[in-house]
Amino acid sequence: MKRLSLILTLLFSFQASIFAQNPKELIRYTNEREKMVEDQIRKRGIADEKVLLAMRTVPRHLFVPESLRMRAYGDHPLPIGEGQTISQPYIVALMTEQLKLREESRVLEIGTGSGYQAAVLSMITRHVYSIEIKKPLYENASKTLTSLGYPHIHVRHGDGYFGWDEVKPFDAIMVTAAVDHVPPPLLKQLHQSGRLILPLGNPFSYQNLVLISKKGNDLVTDQICGVLFVPLTGHAMKEK
Repeated sequence: MKRLSLILTLLFSFQASIFAQNPKELIRYTNEREKMVEDQIRKRGIADEKVLLAMRTVPRHLFVPESLRMRAYGDHPLPIGEGQTISQPYIVALMTEQLKLREESRVLEIGTGSGYQAAVLSMITRHVYSIEIKKPLYENASKTLTSLGYPHIHVRHGDGYFGWDEVKPFDAIMVTAAVDHVPPPLLKQLHQSGRLILPLGNPFSYQNLVLISKKGNDLVTDQICGVLFVPLTGHAMKEK
């Protein structure tokens, strides 16, 4: 109930802010978000109602450059600067659902980007930590998340390859950039029953979206689907 109350409060805040500026925009973006969820996400098999509600709530158009807002709810990624992208809505929902988050889950995101994925995660869990290596993106995402009033999101500027050791362990870790191996520090910071999802493979070609489930000292790996993400920069590239 607390989570639903938070979502409704944030939704009202977003809508009131947009409505005060342009009521037609409020209606258009609300309709586009609903269409995105039904046509791009639910029909492709995403069934977790918490994820669907989060995708229906977060104003994706406020996390892309203003010149691209008319395309914000399309079935594709969009550039956000610094050679990075905001992921296709379906992929955001898919990766989120695979983590099986609860309200008390502690989740680490590697690659804050625009802040959109972190915002979606924060609609489900109260403990979101996100790391961004590119300072302009870190600053923009921090500003956006603060201005929109998102609670429970801690953003840090740094190399996500090494995780966030001070606040481990994490019940879930999401890597939103391609890497050709699983960063060992992230596995060490993952809870004994945690889940890690990442695009694994050639950072400059297609990758496989891979889910790694930790069961004590054992790791169980599942391949979800083929994907195309931008490379994970920083130490990950030096390991090649």
